[in-house]
Amino acid sequence: MTRVFDLSVLSLAVALSASAASADGDAATGEALYDRYCAACHGAEATGHGPMRAVLTVQPSDLTALSAGNDGVFPMERVVKRIDGRDPLVAHGSQMPVYGDFFDGDGASLRTESGQPVITSTPVADLVAYLQNLQVH
Repeated sequence: MTRVFDLSVLSLAVALSASAASADGDAATGEALYDRYCAACHGAEATGHGPMRAVLTVQPSDLTALSAGNDGVFPMERVVKRIDGRDPLVAHGSQMPVYGDFFDGDGASLRTESGQPVITSTPVADLVAYLQNLQVH
């Protein structure tokens, strides 16, 4: 009986640690998503100088300076809500992203700068993980 209990506890611990890791987002997957969905406007270096910049009415943001523009703290909640459409941006049309429901969903939970969870999709969590890695300090 003890051995079965030990295996059950071990299995539960592995499952919980795997779900916690995936909730943080995968920066490598996020980089691929960025290249596909964001680089045309924000540029390959994420500094706002993509090839579409010249035809845009509102210039793209420098995504490497998000923390710098927020007293050194990555603005997790604002970034998540901007990407998944809860905080629409005129430059992206009526909502962001303009890619339909690709970034919709609630399969991931990220911690905001205040420590509160914000629920979003796995692709958004991955993209946010990549953007966090790009921040210039």
